Parts: sequence; C-alpha cells; structure tokens
Amino acid sequence: MGAAEHEHAHGDHRHSHGLLDPRIKRSKEGLRAVGLALLVLGLTAIGQVLIFALSGSVALLADLIHNFGDAATAIPLGIAFALRSARAERWAGLAVVFAIFVSACVAGYTAIDRLIDPQEVDHLGALAAAGAMGFIGNWIAALIRSRAGKRLDSPALVADGAHARADAYVSLAVIASAAAVAIGLAVADPLIGLAITSVILKITWDSWRTVRRAARRPRSLPG
Repeated sequence: MGAAEHEHAHGDHRHSHGLLDPRIKRSKEGLRAVGLALLVLGLTAIGQVLIFALSGSVALLADLIHNFGDAATAIPLGIAFALRSARAERWAGLAVVFAIFVSACVAGYTAIDRLIDPQEVDHLGALAAAGAMGFIGNWIAALIRSRAGKRLDSPALVADGAHARADAYVSLAVIASAAAVAIGLAVADPLIGLAITSVILKITWDSWRTVRRAARRPRSLPG
C-alpha cells in the first residue's frame, strides 16, 4: 500500500473513530444521568411508602404515586440512550409525558375518593418529613437530569428535569397538609391532593409542549 493510500486509510480510520466516540460518550453520559436520577427517586419513593403506611395521607399518596411514575420514566430514557437513537429519545419523551398524565389521573381519583370517604391522617411529624424527603429527592434528580439534558442536547432529559423540579415544590404541599391536619383541618389533606393533581396536569402540558417542539426541530445525535 502506497504512502498516499495508507494516509487515506488512516484518515478514514480516524474519521470512523470521530463518528463513533461522541455517540458512545453521549450514550454513557445519558445512561449515567438516568441511572443516578432513578436511584435518588427510587430511594425517595421507598421512604415515602413507609411513611404513607403510617399516616394514610392522600396528599402524600399523590406525591408518592407521582414520584414512582417519575422514577419509571428512566426506563424509556435509558433504552433511548442505550440505542443512541434520536428517534428513540423522542419516543421516550412522549413516554415521560404519558407517565406524568397517568400519575395525575391516579392521584386525582384517590383525592376525590378521600373527599367522599374521609379517613384519619396520623403521624403528622413523619408526614412532614416525607414531604421534605420528596423535595430533596426531586430537587437532586432535577439537577442531574437538567444539567445532563442541556449538556447532551436532549429535550427528553430537559423535560424530565423540569418535571422533577416542579415535583420538588409539589412535595412541599405534603408538609402543608401535615400542618393543616395538625390544626384540625382534616379536609385539607384530600384538597391538597387535588391541588397537587392540578399541578401535575400543568406539568404534563408543559412537558408535552417541550417534547413536541423538539420533535419539530430537525436534529440528529452527535456523529
């Protein structure tokens, strides 16, 4: 093989690595971000399950359902990054929106059921702690997802980050529920559950708009 041919082949070899390496790096970074957020939200949800078993708060249940749904969105996002596919990421974004909407429906149904058939809420200190736990867990997950989404130019991760950030504030409503019940306003618990549901529906709409705008914008993954 002549010098020119060798140089050309070597140039092609370098070019192949230039195409492949950014995609592999992006995939690994995306999977790392999704995995870390899943771990944080999973631990948060497990802690809240234990406290819900003690308190029976519908506001906490609404937050808990949403946190489990939020954690579950890691599955389609993880698959999309593993496949290194822009199309798969767009579908993952739609899956995220659908998961948020389903969690809103379940939380809303539970809150209405508790308004019709009230139940006593106990262990108010633990309930407030669960709200604080939800705030911290979602805030950390939001930071992980948002930073990775902007760095990797992933609308699905950006939408999921905004979703988790809003969830952090929603979790504060659980603390408000504990305070309201403590002063004798038991009906405040399911009402706050309904308020959380309305916030989740707003998050659904905002996330849908983010994903839809990204789908209309021509974009290909690096490489």
